[in-house]
Amino acid sequence: MDEERALYIVRAGEAGAIERVLRDYSDKHRATFKFESTDEDKRKKLCEGIFKVLLKDIPTTCQVSCLEVLRILSRDKKVLVPVTTKENMQILLRLAKLNESDDSLEKVSEFPVIVESLKCLCNIVFNSQMAQQLSLELNLAAKLCNLLRKCKDRKFISDIKCFDLRLLFVLSLLHTDIRSQLRYELQGLPLLTQILESAFSIKWTDEYESAIDHNGPPLSPQETDCAIEALKALFNVTVDSWKVHKESESHQFRVMAAVLRHCLLIVGPTEDKTEELHSNAVNLLSNVPVSCLDVLICPLTHEETAQEATTLDELPSDKTAEKETVLKSNTMVYNGMNMEAIHVLLNFMEKRIDKGSSYREGLTPVLSLLTECSRAHRNIRKFLKDQVLPPLRDVTNRPEVGSTVRNKLVRLMTHVDLGVKQIAAEFLFVLCKERVDSLLKYTGYGNAAGLLAARGLLAGGRGDNWYSEDEDTDTEEYKNAKPNINLITGHLEEPMPNPIDEMTEEQKEYEAMKLVNMLDKLSRRADVKDLHQDGG
Repeated sequence: MDEERALYIVRAGEAGAIERVLRDYSDKHRATFKFESTDEDKRKKLCEGIFKVLLKDIPTTCQVSCLEVLRILSRDKKVLVPVTTKENMQILLRLAKLNESDDSLEKVSEFPVIVESLKCLCNIVFNSQMAQQLSLELNLAAKLCNLLRKCKDRKFISDIKCFDLRLLFVLSLLHTDIRSQLRYELQGLPLLTQILESAFSIKWTDEYESAIDHNGPPLSPQETDCAIEALKALFNVTVDSWKVHKESESHQFRVMAAVLRHCLLIVGPTEDKTEELHSNAVNLLSNVPVSCLDVLICPLTHEETAQEATTLDELPSDKTAEKETVLKSNTMVYNGMNMEAIHVLLNFMEKRIDKGSSYREGLTPVLSLLTECSRAHRNIRKFLKDQVLPPLRDVTNRPEVGSTVRNKLVRLMTHVDLGVKQIAAEFLFVLCKERVDSLLKYTGYGNAAGLLAARGLLAGGRGDNWYSEDEDTDTEEYKNAKPNINLITGHLEEPMPNPIDEMTEEQKEYEAMKLVNMLDKLSRRADVKDLHQDGG
């Protein structure tokens, strides 16, 4: 009945009546995603009627009501078949200001129409193969980039940017050709990176360093949503970049990595939004050539260095051990480098482990990223080694027992998911500079057997990659316990009592004779076997 009444008014009513009936329909079906098949024909006709109304000169509020209902109806793929035409797509492009040659967006009253038109296009392009083909014919990607350039630095039109980016993401997800067009023809990499800079309000202090205000306010919900959509679109544009990229693009990738470092060091309006933001940043960092990830760490600023020196100078000169402790207590600093971003990635990884589910989708990207960073950048590897595999002191428990990051990762080494198991073991192996003896010290032979078998290293040795020759320093506690550590389980076991010590002389003589008889029988069997072989 809703569709029938709305269709009647849309066909015969004036603008005010159309607006009222469509607003009622929208309010009632705002959360509807499944539709009755019996009313399918009526919904198709209602869509067609709405497109005809949008061709007329109607008030902005009526246009918004028409587009809201069209967005709801476009959730039904079957309804879109007859109405997805080039003419109807062009109507939406016009309303979304995607056909405009004007370089400015000045009429604020038109913004709701632009946003609703972009929402409709997102649904229609996602749900209709015909719309996807028409998007190529109408060069929709270029039009979206042009609109982004118009509103690049306009914060008060963030909704327009957000849904423009979402549509760009949908297009690049569905069409590999559009990814290439965005990357090379439309200069999507610098454009989308600049959108991120704008969303984060980045102020550069050096070529690849931005100012971080740890006491500043969190991102607004609008800025966060816009950044997330830009990160998703950039992921599609840069997919496979870590394999093949031009040397001339290294600068652009470094700028993007610096923006992503900034992203990791800020927070969104809620904890969930912050995690979503950081998750998309991790996914995008996986596309960055590993040689460009050095910008994730940076030298300490003069202020940070002076602050650290002041802290040390406050201690008496004879308190050398305490000075070292002060240095090591600042887990964000290593070898004079700011490791905040790497520390955030490590915490993000641990939270994903603690969730206990969806490891393949949620955990493997960040584990892979940390593994590649560690393999390529010595300072990152050494910092992560200190955090994940600190010098062993207490070895009374098995490596997989406990709540430390090492314990959690060792447990993953025997996970049922092969991909999760492999990447967790690979990460620890790289932290150990791919030395088998070092890995076994931290994990035990039983946990590491799968990786070593796959690498052909069950007999020991090291991997194929080259690492610096600095040696691990064992603690006194570990050195004292080492003779009694079970190599299979990787933990300390008290020496078993010698059963002979409690035997009488007669029992010892009896057991010795049993052993002699057994050896004699084995020797006789070996002689018989040799005779049979000679006779053959």
